[in-house]
Parts: sequence; C-alpha cells; structure tokens
Amino acid sequence: MTFDAGPLDTVVDGHLLAVDSEAVQAGVAERCPAALGDFLGGGPDALRLSMLRSVWFTPSLEEADGGASWYRCDVVALAGAERLAELTPPMRGVLGTEAGRERYGMCGTAEPGTPDFTRVLCSTDHTWRAVQVVDLAAGQGSQDYPGEDAARARGQEPCEAAGREAAEDPLDFSWGYEWPDAEQWAAGSGRLGAKFAPGRRGGAGG
Repeated sequence: MTFDAGPLDTVVDGHLLAVDSEAVQAGVAERCPAALGDFLGGGPDALRLSMLRSVWFTPSLEEADGGASWYRCDVVALAGAERLAELTPPMRGVLGTEAGRERYGMCGTAEPGTPDFTRVLCSTDHTWRAVQVVDLAAGQGSQDYPGEDAARARGQEPCEAAGREAAEDPLDFSWGYEWPDAEQWAAGSGRLGAKFAPGRRGGAGG
C-alpha cells in the first residue's frame, strides 16, 4: 500500500545526478523508512515490534530519460522470511491501536536461537512474542559490527529484565533474544536486537 510519494531530488551541489546514483537512491532509502512511523502511528517502539516495513521505488533509467522523476513509498507486512501478508485498510495510524499492534506485531514460532524459530505475524500461530527492542549500537564508540558474541552479550541483561517484567511470576520466567548478524547490521535497521517472551496463539496452544 502506497503511503508517500513525491518528486525526486536529483540535484546535488548544482549537479544533476542520474536516478540510479548512490546519492539519489540514498535519499529515498532514508525518507521512506522515516515517513513510515508517522504514517502508522504508535511511536518508534510499536513500529520496531511490528512486521510492517517500507519498500520504495524510483523510475528506471529508460523512464527517467523520458522525463519521469518520482519516488514512491509502500508499506508491506512480512508474513515470514520470504512471504508478504495481506494488508487490511485503513493502515494510517494502525499501530496506534491495540488491534493493529496485535494483527501486525512480531512473534515467533519457537524460542529465538532454536532451529524452528521464524518471525511471524502475531495474528498467526506463535509461541513467542517480541516485547522490547534494544539498540545494540547506542552508546558504543564504534558503529562497526561488534561480532556475534558481542552482539549477543549486549542484549542479555536487558532481555532478561524484559522477560521478567512480562512474566506473571518474576521468579519463574523464560525469555529469548534474537541478535543481528553482520549482514543485517550493515543494513542499518539490523542494529536492533529483539527481546522475546513466551506467548501462545492458535495451533501453538491458545
């Protein structure tokens, strides 16, 4: 579903750039994710804990040669690793509602870090639910990927605290943590770790 569109900014320092230039594409890649949160509502954490993402489009070189100069931002819902889910209008402000956060929230089919774990929509069968995110790059001197062991270690303490807070019994609880690999880290948004707590729905037991 398209949520934003407009003219491309193809002039930098007085120079006209190609539509596929790094600077032009980087501008769109920054604008669309930034605009998505305002469109969906609920604040940054609601978006981070959802399966909603932004994708963007610009003209081909052939279209640009014919005078096209636009960008388009669409919102999609991830149904799993390689599938999209159907969106139910209206989408504007949907993460500002409890029903919207439940439908598009981020859940898991198994404990994070186990072979059967896959991120899924919370409106489908699941056994774990993402309850909090941690910015693994915040407060660090270097923005380079710290390595898998360090990425895992940075989230251990806050994830355990989130699991305790979400549990009915703070002395008897479980928690899980999914941390980014080097490729996800390089993509920027992958610098966030996700904290999970047990939560069942449908065929998973409730």
